[in-house]
Amino acid sequence: MEKATRFILWFDEIGIEDIHLVGGKNASLGEMYRRLTPQGVRISNGFAVTAYAYRYLLEKTGAGAKIRQILSTLDTSDIDNLARHGARVRKLIRNLELPDELRDEIVKAYRKLGEQYGNNTDCAVRSSATAEDLPDASFAGQQETYLNIAGEEDIIDACIKCFASLFTNRAIHYREERSFDHFSIALSIVIQKMVRSDLACSGVMFSIDTESGFRDAVFITGAYGLGENVVQGSVNPDEYYVFKPTLKTGFRPILKKSVGEKKIKMVYTRDQKQPTKNITVNLADRTRFVLQDDEILELARMAMIIEDHYSRKRDTFTPLDTEWAKDGETGELYIVQARPETVHSQKDKTRLLEYVLKETGPVIVKGKSVGEKIGKGASHIIKDVHCINQFKKGEVLVTNMTDPDWEPIMKIAAAIVTNRGGRTCHAAIISRELGIPCVVGTAQGTETILDGTDVTVDCSQGSDGVIYQGLLDFVVKETNLETFPETKTRIMMNLAAPDQAFDQSFIPNQGVGLAREEFIINSYIQVHPLALLHYDELEDEESKARIAALTSNWEDKGQYFIDRLAEGIGMIAAAFFPKKVILRLSDFKSNEYANLIGGKQFEPLEENPMIGWRGASRYYSDTYREAFGLECKAILKVRNQMGLTNLDVMIPFPRTVQETVRVIDTMASFGLKKGENGLQVIGMCEVPANVILADQFLDVLDGFSIGTNDLTQLVLGIDRDSELVAHIYDERNDAVKDMVKHVIEKCVARGKYIGICGQAPSDYMEFAEFVVECGIQTMSLNPDTVIKTTLAIAELEKKLFGQQTGD
Repeated sequence: MEKATRFILWFDEIGIEDIHLVGGKNASLGEMYRRLTPQGVRISNGFAVTAYAYRYLLEKTGAGAKIRQILSTLDTSDIDNLARHGARVRKLIRNLELPDELRDEIVKAYRKLGEQYGNNTDCAVRSSATAEDLPDASFAGQQETYLNIAGEEDIIDACIKCFASLFTNRAIHYREERSFDHFSIALSIVIQKMVRSDLACSGVMFSIDTESGFRDAVFITGAYGLGENVVQGSVNPDEYYVFKPTLKTGFRPILKKSVGEKKIKMVYTRDQKQPTKNITVNLADRTRFVLQDDEILELARMAMIIEDHYSRKRDTFTPLDTEWAKDGETGELYIVQARPETVHSQKDKTRLLEYVLKETGPVIVKGKSVGEKIGKGASHIIKDVHCINQFKKGEVLVTNMTDPDWEPIMKIAAAIVTNRGGRTCHAAIISRELGIPCVVGTAQGTETILDGTDVTVDCSQGSDGVIYQGLLDFVVKETNLETFPETKTRIMMNLAAPDQAFDQSFIPNQGVGLAREEFIINSYIQVHPLALLHYDELEDEESKARIAALTSNWEDKGQYFIDRLAEGIGMIAAAFFPKKVILRLSDFKSNEYANLIGGKQFEPLEENPMIGWRGASRYYSDTYREAFGLECKAILKVRNQMGLTNLDVMIPFPRTVQETVRVIDTMASFGLKKGENGLQVIGMCEVPANVILADQFLDVLDGFSIGTNDLTQLVLGIDRDSELVAHIYDERNDAVKDMVKHVIEKCVARGKYIGICGQAPSDYMEFAEFVVECGIQTMSLNPDTVIKTTLAIAELEKKLFGQQTGD
């Protein structure tokens, strides 16, 4: 019998070319089951009830004509009208009796599946529409899914419910909005052996960063129990990032791990009328990661295999949105669904849009940002989907969570804020598709945001989404990347926040000339390294309690510092790989170290910390050396375990040649050896001695990066933190410029690296032009000044070098 006229097709009989027969989910599952199982992508077996079976049902029962008649008076702009028509169609289909020949085929296939997995095996029964998972429309969650369905009668009942769900209100509305004919689309059904993730965990995985569109990361979310909670946004899940290029070459590049709240989990029940239920997760489990490192890497490998397969098949880069599940009985990881990612794969790559907030205001609440945009309007708190007809275009939707029933108003919202959900939940997926800023997982947005007040929803600052009070002014900057000039002077960036690295990697650049550790330590770690190493000796009980909470997933508290610092550094190094990233070693001053949790016990009181115990002088000292060792081990982890050898290091504030040598020797004692695996060690040039004795410093360093802030302070004898002498502080002073010119000439003559990472080129165009004329190799700028400065440098180089620019 021809495929096109069969009621049942097994996974090993179908592939992606059969979407018109079995819908997107089934076609993808069959493709992976046949082609990718031998490569290590684990798929549980199952079969499809075909689109032909659906059409046969409507024709045999005469339901098709009746549905057309009902929908003839449909008006999707009227939510009440939509609800009435949808309910009538669904009731009609649910009351249908399956023709005997169709029913018998489904039962026969279910029994055959039972021969493989056991009689009355538990199955997932999911809808698979023939128009879903198209490259430009996700159709995410339009139809229904039924989990833990066992027994022939319940399988048949779930099939009928799935057929009816082709006409959920949200599905009808979605098709009307996108001009899909209701009768050109048919519904196939997935009947697949359940993965017992109710006994373990499950989640969603993208083979691309969902917010920035960064191609080289796998983004995984996970929570306990069955996966519906993650998909729907009922829980705030764990999040994991893995770097694809070095994973392919055998490294273990887990860039980031974040613990989600995971307050509930969906499990089996013995009641077939309600086969699943949510239960509370105990507090201890909420604070633990649901996946081990090996499992994170295994999932990422499967994501890459699937992505590579579809990219070859379609002859274009095809990132995937997948759902995964861990079987609690076998411990094995499975892929239970895969479909094309539909936002960044369709994005215009020739334009760079940057949303920039021009002012600030009181912060009401924070959550996880979705996208990179900013939106504003009057808040409208809606806690029940039955009240969505009260919502007006241009308002900010504030709610607990969304599902596809909310989509009619989501598309007219200025922004969306939810209490629950992660970056792969329904609200996140749909807001990305609609291009609307969204902040999920605020926990208490519906309580802290007052209904009807003006708010601004800001997703432009990395992973943190911020809701401000008031309608704040913002601008959208657009750059045409096709006509953007190249420059002889390599334009790099100064970066601090790892969560913004993926976004900022799209700004035209030649790498990172200054990555600051201080932000990572403040935000990711929060604890003084010596307080971790000497936790039992801490005198402050409050600090001990805070540290215990932060390090709950680490038995070794020193390892907490290593892992978290490596994550932050790794995110930056990965974002710009294989371009050079120069990491400045920690440059806190003693008063800043003291502000870290537990820090006061380990820090001296200094009259002038700015020129006190900071930078190089700390690292080899007996009182801090072991803490510096944690820093070295974190860098080693990034280079050796993650494979990010584009990372070099920079020593801040090296006062003498002798102490510079001691720092390099101390690094080596912890395994971080200059020259090994291509590691370069750069010195910050910010003390006049660095310039005066440049040749001696360059005998032991691979180059210099000029820090104009401190160099200006020490050349002019000014405390740059003092407002009393602030009017004298000026990097453009001739004495400072003479120092800068001298060290550039020395480095160029020695064939050593020379860059500038201080504030001056970002602040003053004339200073940027000055260092270009002096022969600077690289200029590291704040991200918001890269584009305008690059354009100016390109013009200057035309005058200085003629047509050599970009050669």
